[in-house]
Amino acid sequence: MAGLFESAGGGSAVIALDEWEASILRSLEVQLLERIGPGPGGGGGDPLAALFAEGPTEAPADPALARLFPDAYGDPGERPDAESKAASSEFRRYTELDLRARKREDALQVVRALDGLGGEGGVLKLPAADCLRWLGALNDLRLTLGVLLDVTEEDEQGLYNLPDSDERKPLVMAYLWLGALQESLLEAVAD
Repeated sequence: MAGLFESAGGGSAVIALDEWEASILRSLEVQLLERIGPGPGGGGGDPLAALFAEGPTEAPADPALARLFPDAYGDPGERPDAESKAASSEFRRYTELDLRARKREDALQVVRALDGLGGEGGVLKLPAADCLRWLGALNDLRLTLGVLLDVTEEDEQGLYNLPDSDERKPLVMAYLWLGALQESLLEAVAD
């Protein structure tokens, strides 16, 4: 997959995606949306009630969601003490719904832009404000795939050497491609 972002000036970026690239990226974003789930009340309802809604107090059981919505206090990988667990629960209660909403909006921004290509490949020009949403959405996808692949910093280099027969190969290719997209978008925005 060769489609990477290039600077379009002023913090905006442009990318040419073939039909397969657009389809794969859209599919991954839709799967992420399904994993994150709908907003409070299933995405509808009273906006005033949603303003005062409280989120969950426990970390998600799904390891990928736990990576996207980590505890705010304590060291990752260690058992939290009672104080940090209580602080994390309180923090999650007041922040997770907004964080989920932002992640949904980021993913939806990508899906809508790709839908604008009409199911075909094409050139997407992203205004500067949309670049930030795309960076968030690409990061969320990489984090999710990283958890599903059980990627650690120590073994990421080994992903490049997987045999074609390894069942993880398609996800690994997507993970590496998303990393290249993310890096190229960061460089394009900085130009």
